[in-house]
Amino acid sequence: MKPEHGEVAEPPDAAARRSVAPVICYPVSGLPAPDLDAYRAAREGWSKVDEVIVPPREAACFEVPAGSFFRIVSVEGSQVGDLNLWAAGDLTERFFSGKTRALHGTHLSTGDRLWSSLPYLRPMATITHDTLDWYGFDAWGGSVHDVIGTRCDPYTHRLLSGGEYHHCCHSNLTRALAGRLGMALEAAEPAIHDVLNVFMCTGFTRDTGQYFMKASPVRPGDFLEFFAEIDLLGALSACPGGDCSSEHSSDEAVCHPLLVEVYRPLAPPRGWSEPPRNGYSRRHGADGA
Repeated sequence: MKPEHGEVAEPPDAAARRSVAPVICYPVSGLPAPDLDAYRAAREGWSKVDEVIVPPREAACFEVPAGSFFRIVSVEGSQVGDLNLWAAGDLTERFFSGKTRALHGTHLSTGDRLWSSLPYLRPMATITHDTLDWYGFDAWGGSVHDVIGTRCDPYTHRLLSGGEYHHCCHSNLTRALAGRLGMALEAAEPAIHDVLNVFMCTGFTRDTGQYFMKASPVRPGDFLEFFAEIDLLGALSACPGGDCSSEHSSDEAVCHPLLVEVYRPLAPPRGWSEPPRNGYSRRHGADGA
């Protein structure tokens, strides 16, 4: 149980302290905005070049060349997915959910970008279409496609229940990456990272500030579409929580497959070029500069 608030008496200026207006930590007005019209125009005449079915309670890997599109599609029933992304050929450059959250907010939709880890810090993918963008934020503060959770994992499961469970998203992603690259599980596991929770509906409770989930609004035919800004290796887990209306890491929840589709446009979007890695010198002031 969390400690109760109010155990310490309020100071005389408590109301004044609470009334201080917030300041956005990372204003993004200086970032170049993605040209969504150009991305959308590039869909004209595109061709589907690959598709991958992600089985329920499993994960699968896929590749997307820079300048191509990919979709994560609900095909049979309400199901959430946990997404990892790496720069193809370099597992050290991976999706950075924390910085993505700091730049774009707790939940992502059309026009938001998925940023890579330090020291690279560049856009890996841009969300170009979201059939659930109508959902917004509900009365509980819940919304869809979050970057506030991590991924269900066997360590937390053991901590809370004392049991072993191997088909949680962390383990699913580990097996998928190890199988794709011919690595031992122990070598692949450190590359697994915090995810984009695709289709998952989440938020924070107002009273205790705890992370909550609720039944996903996703239905068959819904999809989240991305443009690959760099060559990508992806892994997607069809979460064992199904639509996450009840619990994580369970064989009881009804689960469904997810579909990943990769599309190649006839030509790159107008004016597009692959983003370079971050230009910081990496001197870190060690030379007194």
